[in-house]
Amino acid sequence: MAKPLNNIDLPAAPTAQVGKLIAELCPEGVEVKSIGEICQINRGRVMSKDYLRNYAGEYPVYSSQTVDDGVFGRINTYDYDGEYLTWTTDGANAGSIFYRNGKFSITNVCGLLKVKGDGVNTKFLLYILATVSKQYVSAGMGNPKIMSNVMEKIKIPIPPLAIQQEIVKILDTFTTLEAELEAELEARKKQYEYYRDELLTFGEDVEWKTLGEVCLKTENIKWKESNNINYQYIDLSSVSRENNKISETQTINSTNAPSRAQQIIKIDDVIFGTTRPTLKRYALINSEYNNQICSTGFCVLRANKKLLLPSFLFFILKTMKFYYFVENNQEGAGYPSISNSKVKEFPIPIPPLAEQQRIVAILDKFDALVNDISVGLPAELYARRKQYEYYRNKLLTFEPLEKEYAS
Repeated sequence: MAKPLNNIDLPAAPTAQVGKLIAELCPEGVEVKSIGEICQINRGRVMSKDYLRNYAGEYPVYSSQTVDDGVFGRINTYDYDGEYLTWTTDGANAGSIFYRNGKFSITNVCGLLKVKGDGVNTKFLLYILATVSKQYVSAGMGNPKIMSNVMEKIKIPIPPLAIQQEIVKILDTFTTLEAELEAELEARKKQYEYYRDELLTFGEDVEWKTLGEVCLKTENIKWKESNNINYQYIDLSSVSRENNKISETQTINSTNAPSRAQQIIKIDDVIFGTTRPTLKRYALINSEYNNQICSTGFCVLRANKKLLLPSFLFFILKTMKFYYFVENNQEGAGYPSISNSKVKEFPIPIPPLAEQQRIVAILDKFDALVNDISVGLPAELYARRKQYEYYRNKLLTFEPLEKEYAS
């Protein structure tokens, strides 16, 4: 069982009071109902960016994204006012559930749930749907979806209202504490980014060169000469935007390699995603991915180590100066990109290698404090999330009256 964290005011014995209420109010089990039975279900409407600009105002419009609480923009009118849930119907975030309370509108890639009667707590519905909705997402035709006709058939347990309210009180406490940790970590990240950019700001007292001048030539794979050899393939989705680490890769060979699987990467290469480049997909290649393959959606930068430390180059690419360079030089409105040749025009300072090493050592420590889940705030936040998941699953597991219900 997850242990409470030090110095955190967690609920005492979170499951005990709920267990007592279950024994008192529903010892034989709880009812199971479909979402269609307990909720009104609606969809949003199409709203373009031009529409948002023309009718700009104070009321949020929620869409399919999950960043910024799903806010797509703000307009001067609203379609809904009250307590609702929304869910993402289409795309990579399909099945994401959000609690809404107030005046707002939603786009056509959002669904809306409004509890019909007094027997269901909307926040209880939020917590329990968040645990099951992803199971009902269909990935057909490469576009994940969970449409209204699927949502309405999802069955969930409905314990007595007093039990729902007690569960919501406990889980709200956990989510509030987690939000406080996230806010503190975000403040630390901003502080780190400020000092990183300060450390990497140089004047005319150091030599300046373009990336093209300090990076070595890379090579592409010749698939006809690589029969019967498996490689790990890194595409754009393989690189985490949160911690700049490589996560899931695909095993490929000459028979199933995607057309964009072309570039050979080596240890200490820095890869930068040039497709939708302001999404900040960077990674420093370690020994695990030495001599593997990455997508042509990356610019592969191989530092000339006589002039430039790979880690120093990696941190340079994370500065706001590089971000603004990319933002100003990307092309294409709907699906922007920046060419490798343009990336290599970016000017960077070349202080002595000893100075580069000193700066890298400082930034490595800062980076660990805000990104490494084994230390500091990231470790505490990771543990808190695991603890929350444990109690959430315990609290939302019920013995059903209907034997066909599977929890």
